[in-house]
Amino acid sequence: MKLETISLSVPDMSCAGCVAKVEKALKSVEHVHDARVNLAEKTAEVDVDCQPDIVALLQSLEAIGKPGSLIDSEEDNRRQQEQRDKERYRYLLKHGLFALAVSIPLMLSMFFIPMSVHTPQDQWLWGSVGIVTLGILVFSGRHFFKGLVDSIRHGSASMDTLIALGTGTAWIYSMAVVLWPEWFPVAARHVYFEASAMIIGLINLGQAMELRAKGKTSSAIKRLLGLQAKTARLVRDGEEVDVPVAAVKAGDIIRVRPGERIPVDGRVTSGSTLVDESMLTGEPLPVSKGVDDEVAAGTLNKNGSILFVAEKVGSDTALAHIIQLVKQAQNAKMPITRLTDQISSVFVPVVIVIAILSALVWYFVGPQPAIAHAFVVLTTVLIIACPCALGLATPMSVMAGVGRAAELGMLVRNGEALQKASQLTTVVVDKTGTVTEGAPAVTDILVANGISEEQLLELAGSLESASEHPLAEAIVSAARERSLTLTEPDDFAMKSGFGISGQVNDQTVLLGNAKWMTANKLSHDDWQVKADQLADEGKTPVFIALENKVAGILAIADPVRSDSKAAIERLQSAGIKVVMLTGDHRKTAQAVAKQVGIEEVHAEVLPADKASHVKELQEAGEKVGMTGDGINDAPALAQADVGFAMGCGTDVAIESADITLMRSSLHGLVDAVLLSRATLKNIRQNLFGAFIYNTLGIPVAAGVLYPLTGMLLNPVVAGAAMACSSVTVVTNANRLRKFKAG
Repeated sequence: MKLETISLSVPDMSCAGCVAKVEKALKSVEHVHDARVNLAEKTAEVDVDCQPDIVALLQSLEAIGKPGSLIDSEEDNRRQQEQRDKERYRYLLKHGLFALAVSIPLMLSMFFIPMSVHTPQDQWLWGSVGIVTLGILVFSGRHFFKGLVDSIRHGSASMDTLIALGTGTAWIYSMAVVLWPEWFPVAARHVYFEASAMIIGLINLGQAMELRAKGKTSSAIKRLLGLQAKTARLVRDGEEVDVPVAAVKAGDIIRVRPGERIPVDGRVTSGSTLVDESMLTGEPLPVSKGVDDEVAAGTLNKNGSILFVAEKVGSDTALAHIIQLVKQAQNAKMPITRLTDQISSVFVPVVIVIAILSALVWYFVGPQPAIAHAFVVLTTVLIIACPCALGLATPMSVMAGVGRAAELGMLVRNGEALQKASQLTTVVVDKTGTVTEGAPAVTDILVANGISEEQLLELAGSLESASEHPLAEAIVSAARERSLTLTEPDDFAMKSGFGISGQVNDQTVLLGNAKWMTANKLSHDDWQVKADQLADEGKTPVFIALENKVAGILAIADPVRSDSKAAIERLQSAGIKVVMLTGDHRKTAQAVAKQVGIEEVHAEVLPADKASHVKELQEAGEKVGMTGDGINDAPALAQADVGFAMGCGTDVAIESADITLMRSSLHGLVDAVLLSRATLKNIRQNLFGAFIYNTLGIPVAAGVLYPLTGMLLNPVVAGAAMACSSVTVVTNANRLRKFKAG
């Protein structure tokens, strides 16, 4: 069953409790299979199995007091989100600073004026302060109290519930002391107006700092969106006209000049240039592009003018797929978050119960003044238990990690792949196109006396230009790379499994294996030792004979990538075993494995059998990552714990693996593993901090240390600690943006 994904903006979410409510509401709508909320981005993705009922989805959000809207355009939504964040940041900063400007002098006055009510003069003084503080609660804290009202109306609870209850209780208690001091024991006539005001100020200021830090975390998608060209220069009837990129259709001819971004995916039809593909592949060096080469939307044309035909436009371009993939991965839930979600869904109601029970214990069995102690405990528990840090711990790290991966040319499909990649113990690599370049090339030229390498290669290239053998292209390419002149052969003949022959520039040329030389009664014993040495190195020796005499050997092989050995050493240094799995001949596979330092090799394996080899490793207790091209290795990629599609570039084989490595280098695989480990470590740090903060903070706020110290935690300290915990989580997650692979 094919599911359609709907993206919604839900701007009023503030904590982990909101996430649970929104997901539950969306999942209750008919035909919805799953819903995932990204608290950091304030978005929700909904998977539906038929034509989506947008109205029903939006109504479900309205019913819980979290109105949402449909995201039509990712770029428009990003722009609107940025504008909302800017406005929200200014709002929080202004109201936070205002509340602190009033509360700090009040706090300092504690050292000069007792904050207690005993005389009518005290009532007038602190009554006036109470009215000012009420103004702060209304002006700077009204969004918290609005959240409280919405929570009561919809029968739920959130971070706003705790903050509003805590600060509201402090103000009501203090005002009751001012109006009716005789109701309270003399020792309990303390007022806490400064606590209400300062908590509101600190939390507003903390949320402003948190919002500012969040903006940095989501920079990856902003950068990718910034790569999208706004216009394209179409060539129609010999004239060039600029049109919006949305108007480009497949088949259109487009001109791109130096310094311009390529607007859509296509294939070059005229001209040559260098293209900077770094934001798609992570490769820093520009790539040469000529006729018939593919170009991708968002890449930067450096120095030449080219014409290309549009092949993929709009949402079909590689860049559009990458943006969608990054967005989905950032919204994805990781297995490590399940415990967090379960706790968060019941956290706020449990905290309220704990706060009330703690206050009752202090009131009935605590020391005098019991009512004052009970009130302080109630307020402090409510404030310190706000689950902001808990709700942000995982999504902030995932956003930063997935975003950094995209910048390094690694596309992560989902959060589960990111987590599993950190646990890999074995990586299975295909040989062709993974460890090697994936295309045969001439690696050695051995010549007899009296003939040069160029002469030999020119004759061989001319003869092979009439052949369709897979190795022929390697010889012809080698000749062209040296700018040699190739001529069409005469009397061309081929014998399958042996070789070819013909006349080139009036010379009889034979080219093929040892059996071909023997069949033509040509002595090659002196050359056979060298041929055997080349074969031992995993190369294919091709004999060349001129005028019935062997004149040399061309060695052809799929060359090992220049960086494969170093990348495999990095994997092994990271404690990961590397296994080569290939359909190639055993001798060739072992030669390549020896060059790069791989000890375990399985050769002559059919594509259909690769998955069973992966399964055997898993049954032996290994966590297996599999690399391949995403097409013929699909069964093995699917069987592996994590599948890596390597070197897919602009191909939408992106869809075939858990992690796509946009550059054709095993270093990308190592970087992906190391980044996933760093991301999981970052998440654990955040979760540990958030859980420890709440686990230890609540008992301390409830007064468990009072018998030892004789002190209760001040509500203001609780407010400051709560605000700092969220900022700390976001700041820690942002460290992933600077991740550099070793």
